Amino acid sequence: MTAALPIHDYALLDDAECDARIVAAKAKLGKRCIVLGHHYQRDEVFKHADIYGDSLKLSREAAQSEAEYIVFCGVHFMAEVADILSRPEQIAILPDLAAGCSMADMANKVKVQQCWDELAQIIDVENAVTPVTYINSAADLKAFCGQHDGIVCTSSNAEKILNWSFAKREKVLFFPDQHLGRNTGYRMGIPLEQMVTWDFNKPQGGLSEQQIRDAKIILWKGYCSVHQAFQPEQIDAFKEKHPETIVISHPEACFEVCEKSDYIGSTEMILKIVREAEANTRWLVATELNLVNRLNQECKAQGKSVHFMAPTLSMCSTMFRTDPQHLCWVLENLAAGHVVNQVSVPAEQAALAKKTLDNMLLAS
Repeated sequence: MTAALPIHDYALLDDAECDARIVAAKAKLGKRCIVLGHHYQRDEVFKHADIYGDSLKLSREAAQSEAEYIVFCGVHFMAEVADILSRPEQIAILPDLAAGCSMADMANKVKVQQCWDELAQIIDVENAVTPVTYINSAADLKAFCGQHDGIVCTSSNAEKILNWSFAKREKVLFFPDQHLGRNTGYRMGIPLEQMVTWDFNKPQGGLSEQQIRDAKIILWKGYCSVHQAFQPEQIDAFKEKHPETIVISHPEACFEVCEKSDYIGSTEMILKIVREAEANTRWLVATELNLVNRLNQECKAQGKSVHFMAPTLSMCSTMFRTDPQHLCWVLENLAAGHVVNQVSVPAEQAALAKKTLDNMLLAS
């Protein structure tokens, strides 16, 4: 068998040639390969997806497909979830292994274990705390939650998952995104003072023993760099010019932005609400730029105006790493019989991580 085609042969290909070669490779592979496109993916890649959506939806649909190869145009944790949920004979692939997630990187196994151990010096952590990880996290943290009878959540089911967690234990350790945890907890009636932030760079998270004992939710000091760009002043300035504007935000945006929003929801919820809204309405949206731009183009025929909240460019830089050149490289290698950039979660870790995902699916 010939050697795998090297990535450097593709670096200088223009997008038009990549498009043609991607189409040809996909045609050759047929149903043996499925290409997944996350909503935040750039248009040049998104258009080649066989299915598109949020990370969990894509992984579940791919696992139910007859595809041998799952090519995930997204980021690393998404390909891990696809590998965990897929059948043993299916292979998950990430076109660019450097496509990570800055939020996921803010909570690693060492720091979370240290947090857990420090909490254990103050409270009966195993009986008092349910660990909850946002799906935007590495597989080893999902496995950590599996070890400690915890669970995974998404931005659409976070409230149901917190209710499940509190039914088991009195407190929640929520990571890696503080904003999703805070926004969800507050809308469940948990006071802000009962949600403390664990600073993983400080001893004992920068908290007093009393703060930890009194806390209902311990929030990890993590965030999404894209959603961090949205600020409440941007809403005020926009509504001064267009007072009729309806504001919709992803719950990864900060508390102050969500408080000024008319709707708060996941990517799928944002798409649904705006698509089903009355014609000739104006929307200000706090989520990733590629999704907002596509939604605006889609809704123009209905007289809707869909605006990106931040006045400066803000897109997911790690998601942007997946380009037509990497996708072409992966697909042509598959067509030639070579698997490149496989993402494989170790079996023991995958089993524990799947336990948390199964808990989530049952709870929601």
